Amino acid sequence: MTTVAVLGSTGSIGTQTLDIVRDRRERFDVVALAAGRSVEPVITQAREFAPELVVTADPDTVPTLRDALPGVRVETGAAALAEAAASAEVAINGVVGFAGLPATIAALENGRRLGLANKESLIAAGPVVAAARSTPGAEILPVDSEHCALHQCLRSNEVFADTGRPDRIAQLILTASGGPFRGRSATSLLGVTVADALAHPTWQMGPKVTIDSSTLMNKGLEVIEAHELYGVDYDLIEVVVHPPSIVHSMVTFSDGSTIAQLSRPDMRLCIGYALAYPDRLDIPYGAIDWTEPRSLDFEPPDHEAFPCLGLAYRAGRLGETAPACLSAANEVAVEAFLDGAVAWADIPGILEDVLARHDNPPADSIDAVTSVDERARAHAREIVAARSAA
Repeated sequence: MTTVAVLGSTGSIGTQTLDIVRDRRERFDVVALAAGRSVEPVITQAREFAPELVVTADPDTVPTLRDALPGVRVETGAAALAEAAASAEVAINGVVGFAGLPATIAALENGRRLGLANKESLIAAGPVVAAARSTPGAEILPVDSEHCALHQCLRSNEVFADTGRPDRIAQLILTASGGPFRGRSATSLLGVTVADALAHPTWQMGPKVTIDSSTLMNKGLEVIEAHELYGVDYDLIEVVVHPPSIVHSMVTFSDGSTIAQLSRPDMRLCIGYALAYPDRLDIPYGAIDWTEPRSLDFEPPDHEAFPCLGLAYRAGRLGETAPACLSAANEVAVEAFLDGAVAWADIPGILEDVLARHDNPPADSIDAVTSVDERARAHAREIVAARSAA
């Protein structure tokens, strides 16, 4: 039986992970849960799955959780989150944003398999994560549809699977649904609402990721993530818009052959892939009925209407702490939009202003990355405040 730690257990990734465990209790054992500020949901989860450790991000909820969960150790803070990540054979990191970094590092430094849905920690601290990833036994299984697809496509190529040779890769192609605003001009997007931006046509995700999808920042962050995961130059990473969300990504190899991964949009396939790797689950979460007529259409992204994608390429090519700066500023800008403090169309400008002020020190330690993260957030908040007051 494989032990599992579910971090961000009450969010979209966490609840879907527990759905899989529920379906295959004979195979997986949850030993740790970590949640944000939700009390009743994590109590319900802990009573069902009986973990040894529950971690909460809110210290004020500790007494309530301890009273409700006798026999379960309840802790709070970054050190407790790191302990939870290291406590199981597989850690699923579904924590939202930069806060997931301690769990990512802890899982890898302890030689665990990390199912990584928290792309921000890899993007912000790529060199630091790379060092932790070199620990014997450590491995990253990406828990998002595009990078799970790339992982499966690359796994199909024996040369890359055996040697990790990126010179055999001619191109990584990340697909994007286009989000709720596909086909809209920059001018027509000036007055979109939060409800408009949250109305994703194919995926059910948390609010932050859904807004990122609407701006194409989510795809931009995935470009940086692909570079960090697979060591492929940015010039060889392409984004194409694929509205049906059936082809989740593709790899073209040096001989001209393109391998694609196709399935219905269902995050449980990606989570299950990470849980069971190198095996596969016997539950066809993403199975397609190929007797139904369907088309596989592709189109280029509109960089004018969605400038966040280009900003991500720029930050990625700058390297060092530029991706951390961009990711932090984006978290602040998205939160401000969700709170009604700025318009959707303000998000790219906030990010560009913060990135322009960034002096790009090396990403050579967690402290260095954390310092950049804090400064970028402060700069972004200043810009948000100025725009709100205007």
